[in-house]
Amino acid sequence: MESLHQGMCEGLQHMSESVFVGMCGIVGTSQQVAIRRETIDVKEMVERRLAPHDGSIGMLSGSYREGFRLIGSDIDCMFWLNNHRVIMDKSQSEYYNTVNTILILSDSSESPPGFTLLQLLTPTTYREVQSACVRMNDRVYISSSIWRQLTCSVVFPNSTVHGPCGSGIIAGRLEYDNAWCFVSDFWPQSASSWIDRCHSWPDSEVVHDIVRNGCHFVAIGHPLGTNENLQWRISFSLAEYKLVNSMNQSQFLIYGLLKIFLKEVINQQSEETNKLLCSYHMKTTVFWAIQQNTLTHWCPQNLLAGFWVCFKLLLKWVHEGICPNFFIPQNNLFLAKVRGPTQNRLFLQLHELYKKGLACLLQSSSIRFYIIGVLYNPRLSICTNEIVMRYEVDFDLELVKHFFSFNIDTTDLRPLLQAIKIVEQLVNSPLHQYQDAILRELSSSIFKNAAFILHNMYTMAVVNKHVYIANKICCLMLKLAARFGCVSNMLYIAMYHYKTLRYREALSVIEMTKVKLAQQYLMYNGRVDRVRYTEAVGGQSWSTKMRQAVAWDIELDNEICYINELIPEQESALQNMWPVLNIPLFVMLHFLEFLCYRHIDTTLSQAALDELQVLVHHDQGLYVPDLYRDISWEILGICQQITGNLQAALYSYQQSLTQYSWNQIQTATQRRIQDMVQSTLLQ
Repeated sequence: MESLHQGMCEGLQHMSESVFVGMCGIVGTSQQVAIRRETIDVKEMVERRLAPHDGSIGMLSGSYREGFRLIGSDIDCMFWLNNHRVIMDKSQSEYYNTVNTILILSDSSESPPGFTLLQLLTPTTYREVQSACVRMNDRVYISSSIWRQLTCSVVFPNSTVHGPCGSGIIAGRLEYDNAWCFVSDFWPQSASSWIDRCHSWPDSEVVHDIVRNGCHFVAIGHPLGTNENLQWRISFSLAEYKLVNSMNQSQFLIYGLLKIFLKEVINQQSEETNKLLCSYHMKTTVFWAIQQNTLTHWCPQNLLAGFWVCFKLLLKWVHEGICPNFFIPQNNLFLAKVRGPTQNRLFLQLHELYKKGLACLLQSSSIRFYIIGVLYNPRLSICTNEIVMRYEVDFDLELVKHFFSFNIDTTDLRPLLQAIKIVEQLVNSPLHQYQDAILRELSSSIFKNAAFILHNMYTMAVVNKHVYIANKICCLMLKLAARFGCVSNMLYIAMYHYKTLRYREALSVIEMTKVKLAQQYLMYNGRVDRVRYTEAVGGQSWSTKMRQAVAWDIELDNEICYINELIPEQESALQNMWPVLNIPLFVMLHFLEFLCYRHIDTTLSQAALDELQVLVHHDQGLYVPDLYRDISWEILGICQQITGNLQAALYSYQQSLTQYSWNQIQTATQRRIQDMVQSTLLQ
């Protein structure tokens, strides 16, 4: 009997190891997750230091911030006004200069646990805040319901209210939730008991960091409380991120497994109950399970045991109708939805899954394979060493994936120069594993934009000496951008030479870029010949890899003029509140080549146009991603119109209009068509 029990335990451990490996493939290894987190952390660290006192601050939150990249997950962001601060007690006002800081008092005396009223203590000049204010009992409060409506579409037009957020879909597939909230530098008194609970997890350093960073208030009231339209929910989003960050890989994968189990198993039981539980309940379950020491060792061999502990806790909560918030246990997360007849039905469904034991995981399409593989081959050797699971090229791909769109959100020269100083300070401070590479790419992005902003400032300069000095600085910045960044950054040098009428210099840079882009080991758009890449640059520094073997598409900030021919497209995008133009690398290369050769050799100019036409017409997503086909057809049309081939240009513009409008350039396209038709009629 004892040997049978031992065999079952060994079988469970073997199965756990298999699921651990599978979850590393789905969710990512600890190194991949670290890359995702550190990329976001460093960028936000720089942006926060750059934010003006009277500006706003943004923060990624939710599962994307935590390091998940699960299919179908949305992007959660939080924004707040930098000079508005919530205090928990009026005595805390002494920490602020009330001349330039607007103070708001959290009054939770008559609100349910986890919720509060926000009383405006000092006048504000912000129109949205003023419009959201209501008077009650001779005091001025900020209404959460009015604030929600006013800020819903601030980031993206046509967003709809979803909970405390403005929600919508980008590119027909990427869902987002943007919440405009208020921030407090203080930890709420109602969550003070959480500090005393942290004996085993998290450690004291993490607890201190969490408490020191305060909390947020999001615009939604308790659905069963009085003054729901005035109430705000206390958000511990930043604290939760720090807790997830302090998990070991097995704990994080159990959290991921619960998210997958919710989506693929629990929510498939019936339409009546598939909206009762959410990912936040799964996260709360893991937090409590870890802190209560329900498992001695959270390791790959105990992955399924950890999952089962969490599932049993969730089942208990559903049976009782109580899911205690991790920071304020008196706040029952089930109070609004999981109650009455639907609560009972959900419990019965979960209990049926419980009776099946771990076999209930076979209902998950993502996990089934890793369990069945062990059942059919119990002697299968499984390696849970993460270093062996992934190769160097995998981590390079992860880094590259998160570097694209890595711009500092400012188009003023002074903040960009300040950003360079901040990056320099960070480089000289202790860095995490991937932060050096992240800071190099961030520096490259800053130098690119600063060069073009400086050039545009001195375009109309009268004193030649000033123009000469500015030009030298711009060229130096772009060379630094190329040195710190990837192969495609060389095209920004070519753009600058074209903009300053130095066509031969631009073509020389383009030719050098072509040579690098023709290498068979090039990593581009998530594709790479793994063997050739490893042979060519394996084991070398990240800076060497970037300069020699990594490229991605071109991103133009729409508030900066890089190339005059694309000004209408940038203006169109700005009208639609779209910040950047994303242009396929090889489309931009042929575009620049065509523009430069127009002034030197018409035959070679036509050859460049022919190459561009073949690329746009016949590429199957290898060099022209589907999302960027709108700008690709547009650029082809611009070139054709310049050569006088109006019929071909008209066709290209029409094709641009039929593509998904990722770059928001429809207005420019329509105007180009109208201008072309009118000029034809005048002839």
